[in-house]
Amino acid sequence: MNKIKLRTNRIFNYLFGEKFKKKLNYDWEKYPTRMKIIQEIIEYKKYKNYLEIGCDNDALFSKIKIDFKIGVDPVSGGTVRTTSDDFFKKNKYIFDIIFIDGLHHYEQVKKDINNSLDCLDKNGIIILHDCIPKNYLEQAVPRSQFLWTGDVWKAFVEIRTKENFNSYTCLADKGLGIIMKAKNKNKLNLNIKNYKKLKFEDFYYKHKTMMNLIEYSEVKKILE
Repeated sequence: MNKIKLRTNRIFNYLFGEKFKKKLNYDWEKYPTRMKIIQEIIEYKKYKNYLEIGCDNDALFSKIKIDFKIGVDPVSGGTVRTTSDDFFKKNKYIFDIIFIDGLHHYEQVKKDINNSLDCLDKNGIIILHDCIPKNYLEQAVPRSQFLWTGDVWKAFVEIRTKENFNSYTCLADKGLGIIMKAKNKNKLNLNIKNYKKLKFEDFYYKHKTMMNLIEYSEVKKILE
C-alpha cells in the first residue's frame, strides 16, 4: 500500500476511530518466531501436510520443512496464485496444520478460519498470525501504517466463545492464535452479536482473558 493511501487512512482513523491512546508493551524481538514454533509443532506432532494462507514472497512458506505443502496468495509466493475464498471452493485436501496470514480484516479472517476448519484433520491445528496488536492504529481498519495486524483479534475472540473449538494465543511473534477441534477448555463467555464492533480499549484491558494467553513453553502441553 502506498504512502499517500496510508496517510489518507490515518487521517480517517484519527477523525472517526477510537480516541484510546494506551499501548501494550510487548517486545516481539524477545519472543520465538512463528517459523520456529510452527516447525517445532510439525516435528512434535509428526504432521505431514501444511497449508499457508497469505505467503507474502515466501518469507515463511519457503522455510517450512514438511512432506507436502500448499501456499495460497493472490499476489506473491506460495504455490497457488488465487484468493483464499477461491482456493477453498476447489480444495479437496485435508491438512494437518494450517497457517492463516491473509487479508487482516475481521470478516475475511472469520471466513478463512471457518473454511480451514472444514479441511482440517480431526487432530490438526490452525495457527492464526497477528492476534495481539499493541495499539489502536496497529489494528485499525482501514490500514494506516506499515506495521499492521488488522483486526484479526476480533475473529479469534469470536472462536473463543465456541463450544467445540479449543483455542489459545501463544505470546510470540505478534500473537499466534491456536485453534483445535476439541472441547473448549476455557470458553470465553461474551454476550456479543457483532464482534466487528469490539473496541481496542476492550482488548487492551481484557486481552489476556479474551485471547487465553499462554507462553511458548506451554505450547507442547496443550497439544498433548
